Amino acid sequence: MRRHLSRFRTASAAFGGPLERRLRRLSSLERREEARAFLDSYHDAVGTGAAGRARRWQEVRRELSRADHYEHTPEELAYGARVAWRNHARCIGRLFWESLEVVDCRGTSDPDGIAERMDRHLRDAHADGRIRSIISIFDPVRGTDIPAWIESDQISRYACHRTAGGGWIGDRQNIEDTMTAISMGWHPQDEPGPFDLLPWFIRDRQGRRIKVDLRPGAVREVAIRHPHADGLAALGLRWYSVPVVSGMILTIGGIDYPCAPFNGFYMGTEIASRNFADARRYDLLPQVADALAIPRDPSNPLWKDEALTELNRAVLHSYGEAGVTIVDHHTAAHQYMVFYNREQRAARRVAGDWRWLVPPQAGSAYDIFHLKMRNFHPVPNYYRHRGDDGLRLMPWYGDGYRRRPRIWRDRIMRRWKIWKRMAW
Repeated sequence: MRRHLSRFRTASAAFGGPLERRLRRLSSLERREEARAFLDSYHDAVGTGAAGRARRWQEVRRELSRADHYEHTPEELAYGARVAWRNHARCIGRLFWESLEVVDCRGTSDPDGIAERMDRHLRDAHADGRIRSIISIFDPVRGTDIPAWIESDQISRYACHRTAGGGWIGDRQNIEDTMTAISMGWHPQDEPGPFDLLPWFIRDRQGRRIKVDLRPGAVREVAIRHPHADGLAALGLRWYSVPVVSGMILTIGGIDYPCAPFNGFYMGTEIASRNFADARRYDLLPQVADALAIPRDPSNPLWKDEALTELNRAVLHSYGEAGVTIVDHHTAAHQYMVFYNREQRAARRVAGDWRWLVPPQAGSAYDIFHLKMRNFHPVPNYYRHRGDDGLRLMPWYGDGYRRRPRIWRDRIMRRWKIWKRMAW
């Protein structure tokens, strides 16, 4: 692995590094409560007897009293990662949560080992094009000991270059990452283009940033072509096949795993309606409309809708032709409703974030559009920052019967925890 260290260290210990500022701050009682709630859920799922439950809780309680930390067994880790996916309110693809492949990488803490594992992760996830959902879980945070972690939001990302005329070419979401990569010696192999794959970054235990170059052929890309209109191919659009999310923190039973990259497979609108069409990303709708001979004038106010539909058709066609797993937004919405009904039959409420779950294309055409949702932020879960989606994460007791005084107590305690965690 070729790697390069940045010349700059993280902020001083007085203010905390970039990861410390993102991690949730739990009191000892909160950590103990989350651990107990998680272990109860795990033992209910596997059918452990009373003696086994009591013995395991005594072990965890002793570890928490001694070091404010405990180690999950491999079985607990796998169960927690899958339940975290099931609980994540912003994911529409949770129907397959039980099929998540969990790779226990605890003990692999050096950047070289992490880079080697991620290279294997990409190969295994893509396989022959039938994408497998995999998560690789590395060392957790132990007290003040911060492990090595992946700083990049995703392993695969496209660069964004400044043009001579003052514009931008590439994925505008990655302007800062591109500047960081260039400052650390990276440059595209040929002339800068809209689809130059960036290296990704690791922070080691000392907080130093390390640049990791993608191995040639590690990332499989799909060229985007329309099944009927040849003009779209002239734009040279393409996208990678496996989205490996590496910028989220996995939290299980009060223990945070800041390096837990995972992947699923794409929904067509993620690429066509968001990555290619968003004004803050590639902003390609005008070029797509012109390539498909869709008139952009006052007589056709729906030209954007036509261009979006045809661009989605092209993405689905191209991935299907390449033999790479992808799902259209209609199928994904139906799969979510299947998941929702299964959870209801299992007497579990479903956390949902309407803004993230309703597809950006033809939203009102699905039952999910009319579904009443509430995000009650259960744990285990994934989060990005303690001040945003991590602020309200805590155990959820609403699935079981509880007397009214206990319900009132839960509500008061929940509000107190949120108030306490806020940065006043």
